[in-house]
Amino acid sequence: MNYPALLVDVTIFVLALWVGFEVISKVPATLHTPLMSAANSIHGIVLAGAMLIAVTAHNTIGYVIAFVAAAFAAANVVGGYVVTGRMLKMFRRRPEAPPATAPSGTAQANGSTHKGTSA
Repeated sequence: MNYPALLVDVTIFVLALWVGFEVISKVPATLHTPLMSAANSIHGIVLAGAMLIAVTAHNTIGYVIAFVAAAFAAANVVGGYVVTGRMLKMFRRRPEAPPATAPSGTAQANGSTHKGTSA
């Protein structure tokens, strides 16, 4: 087993986690959802990187890391599109309700529909 190469890969992975956490934690909460939904291309790059890890893996640890990376990347891609879809639903026009009509026979005898007493 090639432990120095594994150590380098794990170090890069941990540093990437740390940098990603630091970058996202600096984003205000009001911008987090639009920013993450617009970052689907970045998630696609992560998925491509996970596939590259899978191609270069030659042992069980490499296969496990590749699987976990691909699962997380796929979850990011799907989650990004789900969030985008939910955000876009907020801006759709609501269907207009048909005008309410009174059922026949409920109008007052004089044709007025005003409730109450007349003075």
